[in-house]
Amino acid sequence: MPANPSLLIRHPNLLLTLSLRCFSLSSATRPSRTFTLLRTCCSSSSSSSTANSNDNVRSGRSGSLSSIPAHDLAQKIDVNPPKGTRDFPPEDMRLRNWLFHNFREVSQMFAFEEVDFPVLESEALFIRKAGEEIRDQLYCFEDRGNRRVALRPELTPSLARLVIQKGKSLSLPLKWFAVGQCWRYERMTRGRRREHYQWNMDIIGVSDVTSKLRHCSFEVPNEADLLKEKLDFLMNLKTYSTLLQLAAEANEESCFWEAEAELISSIVTFFKRIGITASDVGFKVSSRKVLQEVLRCYSIPNELFGKVCIIIDKIEKVPIDEIKRELSSAELSDEAIEELLQVLSVKSLTKLEEKLGAAGEAVAELKLLFSLAEKFGYSEWIQFDASVVRGLAYYTGIVFEGFDREGKLRAICGGGRYDRLLSTFGGEDIPACGFGFGDAVVLELLKEKGLIPEVGQQVENIVCALDPDLQGAAAGVATILRGKGQSVDLVLENKPLKWVFKRASRINARRLILVGSSEWEKREVSVKHLSSGEQYQIKVDKLE
Repeated sequence: MPANPSLLIRHPNLLLTLSLRCFSLSSATRPSRTFTLLRTCCSSSSSSSTANSNDNVRSGRSGSLSSIPAHDLAQKIDVNPPKGTRDFPPEDMRLRNWLFHNFREVSQMFAFEEVDFPVLESEALFIRKAGEEIRDQLYCFEDRGNRRVALRPELTPSLARLVIQKGKSLSLPLKWFAVGQCWRYERMTRGRRREHYQWNMDIIGVSDVTSKLRHCSFEVPNEADLLKEKLDFLMNLKTYSTLLQLAAEANEESCFWEAEAELISSIVTFFKRIGITASDVGFKVSSRKVLQEVLRCYSIPNELFGKVCIIIDKIEKVPIDEIKRELSSAELSDEAIEELLQVLSVKSLTKLEEKLGAAGEAVAELKLLFSLAEKFGYSEWIQFDASVVRGLAYYTGIVFEGFDREGKLRAICGGGRYDRLLSTFGGEDIPACGFGFGDAVVLELLKEKGLIPEVGQQVENIVCALDPDLQGAAAGVATILRGKGQSVDLVLENKPLKWVFKRASRINARRLILVGSSEWEKREVSVKHLSSGEQYQIKVDKLE
């Protein structure tokens, strides 16, 4: 941003420059602040005309801005919102509110608390590693304090910042959710805009399965010592699949309830509430540890892991030859690339186990998640897909994406475990996982399935005065009903009853309350229930 930004207004015969930072009504006390008007004419003597017009402006003579007819300055503006953004007229706002209501109700059903963060954050919060798409999609600028800031492209970094800020005052685990507006300057597709609202649910302070294995107590009558010896031995060997088996034998399955399984369960619950079934939507599930184990076999340095993940995340978006070229540029050997692509093509846990063996963390965790899915009752919703790695650098373990089974839309939602995000901002790492769910894609899905609900305006009462002199009395009736917590549409003009009934129908009013002269003399009004047609008179103080 320039040090002294300005607003330029163009007109065929006018060039007006306003110094935004310096302009002030108190310019007399601040001589450095400027207001400059340049007038140019489209003739051969434009230079001299400009000079004369400048003199006129300074001296206040004719030819100044005030002498230009108003209609010459008026310009037609583009009435559409900026590209990639949306207006929300009442009908769209009602649909948005319906969607957000379901986001919030599901979150509260799972005992999550709502939080929110500034839309404007420090740019550094979102610039973690080079290569992430999000780095090039930021709406960022320098503010007047010379600070680099950005409109938030996602909510998770803001969550991490708040957790670090609160520090030890927080009681773990945290179960927080948010519904907030996010901004990304990216290529637009169906269901993908440059601004969108995102539903996030995050669990902070619940370890992944391999961490839990280290803390579970295994006690089996008469065999406790032997089992603990086996546990210590196996932990040294890191044979996690066998540990899971031992845990089951020890009847200690409860210590492995994963936060990831709970999060996927909440999304499934949301889908069911809005009419989406497992035949419409599924979840692709994998673990970044799959990729780590393959790279470890080929001695690929850990510092390249994030870069490789970002490349792999494009696997369904760009040709495979381009993926190979990028992996080669990341210093992977041809042999490592071929092996990696073979593993990423695996779509079943059985085949993954054949390739990686049963002893690794990735296979053990994925097996457990699929086992938990059966207990939560959503096993038909999930499937293994090794190519899912997610494009953000901070994920560390289980990752998942929601997709429509017809393949017409981009990912509906996505998330996973991010145990090491806080340390990238100077905080102490806390185990964490969560997901983000955009509003635009799911609305496209609902349109595709014919499931957009009819969310009309709903008003409890419409109050109308039958005589212009009773308008004040009608206002008093409306005030009484509003004081009792009811919604009231007060007819503000003298309208015929035909118009009032049409209005009542359009706003889905439940009752029509008419204030007429004869009734009002007795402090009564006429009430008509619009659904049943029932009509009666009632004292105003008896209205409920």
